[in-house]
Parts: sequence; C-alpha cells; structure tokens
Amino acid sequence: MKKTLSMILTAAMAFTLAGCSGSTPKPSEGEGSAKSALDTIKERGYLVIGTEGNWSPWTYHDEKTNELTGFDVEVGKEIAAALGVEARFEEAAWESLLAGVDSGRFDIICNGVGYKEERAKSYEFSEPYVFTRKVLIVGKDNDTIKTFEDLKGKTTANSTGSTYAEEAEALGATVQYIDTFGETITLLTQGRIDATINSEVSYLDYMAQHPEAPIKIVDQSEGEAVCYPVKKGETELRDAVNDALANLRSSGKLAELSKKYFFGDITKK
Repeated sequence: MKKTLSMILTAAMAFTLAGCSGSTPKPSEGEGSAKSALDTIKERGYLVIGTEGNWSPWTYHDEKTNELTGFDVEVGKEIAAALGVEARFEEAAWESLLAGVDSGRFDIICNGVGYKEERAKSYEFSEPYVFTRKVLIVGKDNDTIKTFEDLKGKTTANSTGSTYAEEAEALGATVQYIDTFGETITLLTQGRIDATINSEVSYLDYMAQHPEAPIKIVDQSEGEAVCYPVKKGETELRDAVNDALANLRSSGKLAELSKKYFFGDITKK
C-alpha cells in the first residue's frame, strides 16, 4: 500500500513539473520590450517640445499676437513635420526643461541648449545645428571688468542650472538667479549686479530692440555647439532629429531661419 501510494505521488509530481515547464511559452522576438520614444511619438501623432518661451530670439511670444515664436520654435516645427507628426510646445522654466526630458514630460528640448560633455553623459544630443559665442556683458561705464577672469569676487545673474551660471561660479562670481535675459539686463543697468555671461545672439537681439541700453561686450568665447537633447538611450529619436536637421541644412532652410532671427548665418562653426 505504501509502495503504491509512493508511486502515485511520484507520478503526480512528474506530471505537474512537466505541465509547468510547458505552460509558459517563450516570448516572441521583441516581446515585452518597451516601445521606443520615436514609435510612441509616431503612434500618438505629436512631438512634445519643451521650451522656455521667454528667451528671444530663440523662443518667445510675439508682442502683437502673443503667439509662441522664435528660431527654436520654427526649427522644432520643422523637425516634427519631418517625423510626420504635429509639434506641441510646453513652456517651463529653464531648470525644469532637462528634468522634463528625464521624466518623459518632454520628448525633446528646443531652447538653445549648449553641448557639454558632462550633459552628454545623461542625454542623447543631436548634431550641432548652430554655433554661438558666449559674451561677457557689463555696464557701459564699467572699466574694471575686461575679461572673464575678472569675474572673481563679482556678482552676475543667470537662469538656475544654465551653463552660463555654472561658468560664472567656476570663475569665482556670485550668481543671482533670474528667469529672463531682460531681468538680467535690468539688474545690470540698475547696478545690482556687475556683469553677466550670456549668448551673443541674445545680446544682439536685445540691442536691436533697445539701442540706447547702456551696456557693452568686453570679452567673448569661440563658437560653441548648440544641440537638441533627448532622453538617454533614445538613439532612434536622436537619429531621426539628425536626419531632419541634415535635410534642413542641405535645403538651405536652416540658414534661412538663422538669418531671420540671428542677424546672420550661425549654422556653421
């Protein structure tokens, strides 16, 4: 009886194990893998673009219509069109933009983002689409600050988390954090800061609108690459953006937009 019971239990266990080993089918190739950002964008039909909306001429609101416009806005629309989708812009403070890519809030940032090796460890960067110079801006009557190195012990102003703010701090300056270039210049002309490191094209744009502004450039860098960042690992999306930029460059459209917003062609190094 014991022998018979033992044989029954053994047979039942063998049957159960055999059933378990065959009950879970092997996943098909690619099954269970997450969709790429590019696939998701194409399926939903729109590209979510993060931008500040207050940094002329890159991204700002037209004074008459209040519509979002600017160089990066127009290029962003061209990129979306190349992907076969609509461009949808979401505005946020600078310090929230890259974090928005990390969280999935934005697919891409179109906001004059400078390429930095440290940033490239955390994001996929497109090929450079323009090259800009950073400049050191002071009050018109300031004769004590002549180079970037003279910022040690001085006070500057920039957006939180910007490369300009980081560079000013690295040079020994104390940085006041603000949201817009206009605020920076107001602080400068009121004598509340000593200088600011900023984009040459933003300076030129501001001076075109405020030719009497009592400010000047005293130092400048060589051309620096500006790229579009997407989430780390999303190489398909990065490559698609690069393809769109290559077509815009070869067609002359990128240079055309540069001349429209930047007083010249800054698409070449």
